Amino acid sequence: QVQLVESGGGSVQAGGSLTLSCVASENTYGRYCMGWFRQAPGKEREWVGIITRGGSGVSYADSVKGRFTISQNNANTVSLQMNLLKPEDTAMYYCAARPGSCTGTGLRAFDFWGQGTQVTVSS
Repeated sequence: QVQLVESGGGSVQAGGSLTLSCVASENTYGRYCMGWFRQAPGKEREWVGIITRGGSGVSYADSVKGRFTISQNNANTVSLQMNLLKPEDTAMYYCAARPGSCTGTGLRAFDFWGQGTQVTVSS
């Protein structure tokens, strides 16, 4: 089963940018639907965005649309470029994968998860 490792988190001031990376243990391009989720303290994990296998389709949650960009950088790496960060973007960010096509944006739509990387945005 695929293993996912996120990196790139950190602390930034509001209005700043960060790029998160998700490196998979195998080729995901054309094989997996990849997603990004986040979980703030005391809140449920929520969907941020997904990229279809092959990278032909990308969707975002309304809360990040226009500020965040998901890309398939190479065969086993997906990135999340985050611009114009806000304090409410503070959360642990997780990468997730599902073999085959994307079927939804809920937690149960994904089979494999990384351990997460922390993003903290100060005002």
